[in-house]
Amino acid sequence: MEVSYACHCSYRIRYHMVFVLKYRKCLISNEVFDFIKTVCVGIAERYFLKFHALGSDGDHLHLLIEGAPRYSPSRIMQICKSIIAIQVFKQFPELRDELWGGEFWSDGGHIDTVGDGYDVKVMETYILSQGVNKHQLTLYQFASP
Repeated sequence: MEVSYACHCSYRIRYHMVFVLKYRKCLISNEVFDFIKTVCVGIAERYFLKFHALGSDGDHLHLLIEGAPRYSPSRIMQICKSIIAIQVFKQFPELRDELWGGEFWSDGGHIDTVGDGYDVKVMETYILSQGVNKHQLTLYQFASP
């Protein structure tokens, strides 16, 4: 795993996060997924996060993300969930009608740490194996700078 550097520290902190759509509705189409990828690029630039992979099976989203020590895992989840939901509703207002309460994500989510023993390749394989048909899962791997 590559070491990242900040002003006064170095770190290797990666998380696997899973966000589930409200009511487990299958609303992440290819068009919505492509838009979420562009939103994640903006989040990465603004919050100094690094996305390694993004996967979706239509009703949930997997993120493999590297965060700086200034953010707790729950804060990273809050940043990603809120910004993605706001931007998706702006771009695709018709999705709000599908979600009776107007919330995009279910409460909570899942967070795993990804380290040397449980590395990025294992996590990418896990993300690809999600869903009923693993060929339906859409995976996007962010290019390394």
